[in-house]
Amino acid sequence: MYGRTGTEQRDDDRMVADFLAGKRSGLESVYRAYGTPLYSVARQVLGNDEDAQDCVHDALLRVWQRSQSYRPERGSLRSYLLACVRNEAITRMRNAARHLRVEERAARGDRPAYEFEVSDSAERERLRRALEALPAEQRAALELAYFGHLTQVQVAQRLGVPLGTIKSRLSLALRKLNAALSEKGAGAR
Repeated sequence: MYGRTGTEQRDDDRMVADFLAGKRSGLESVYRAYGTPLYSVARQVLGNDEDAQDCVHDALLRVWQRSQSYRPERGSLRSYLLACVRNEAITRMRNAARHLRVEERAARGDRPAYEFEVSDSAERERLRRALEALPAEQRAALELAYFGHLTQVQVAQRLGVPLGTIKSRLSLALRKLNAALSEKGAGAR
């Protein structure tokens, strides 16, 4: 026999309904039912057991907490979750690569580590000049925090300076950027 029995189908339907209703039992049942294939997808993309486990956990929780994003008419919950985990894994992989690039550039100090998306080339150039005008210590902290997406604690650890120093550097850098961009913006109008 190749199909599912009526009882198995009702159990699956109940599991999906409980998951979509935000019931903890639904989350647990979905994890038991689909955890292995979800983990396999994440592991294949990330190449690391721990990262794959975190990825599955985070993706499942996100879908469970925002269950209205799932549309049953578009496919099974299993397929939807596999796609969500794959997308989460790809995003994590890209973020890790971006973090590595930012850290390498900041460590070399040979060129700015920031990458930003500003469609207006004049605005992009104003921002680049304002960032380059910052003292090296402030710019390095800002690059790691904002463009490297690190916490202040992580920035302090990377740069080997006290957390209070990082907080001061970031605060000063942001005030200087704000002043520089406000002046130039007002003058350009």
